[in-house]
Amino acid sequence: MLKGSQEGSYFTKRKLARSARARAHSQADYTPTPDRRYFVVRGRLWRLSNPFLRPDTHERLVHDLMIARRAVANAPTREGRISARLRVDAAKRALGERGDPWWGDGAPDYNRKLAVNTPYAAWFIQAD
Repeated sequence: MLKGSQEGSYFTKRKLARSARARAHSQADYTPTPDRRYFVVRGRLWRLSNPFLRPDTHERLVHDLMIARRAVANAPTREGRISARLRVDAAKRALGERGDPWWGDGAPDYNRKLAVNTPYAAWFIQAD
């Protein structure tokens, strides 16, 4: 059983998390986190591209990604879809959106996690 201020803290956190989850299901604003590592869609964190890529490299990789996504949609065979999905994955990894995090400070990766279940929870709850 929790005691005193711990009990209030627990229930306050639950209430805030419920409120944030409810808001998250209605929110799709692509708000970046303060450290610009993620953006938020419906309460979920998605990793942003590596900002240290040269602009021409970033542009080429995004172009490759869009071609690969169209290839997934237009592939006539299962093998074609698999091949196109592998190209999507390669482009996203090169952009830094998948794979090892592009930052080097040792901070963990919260890609695809609900913001309320990460250290970004307080920021997410206040950002409205």
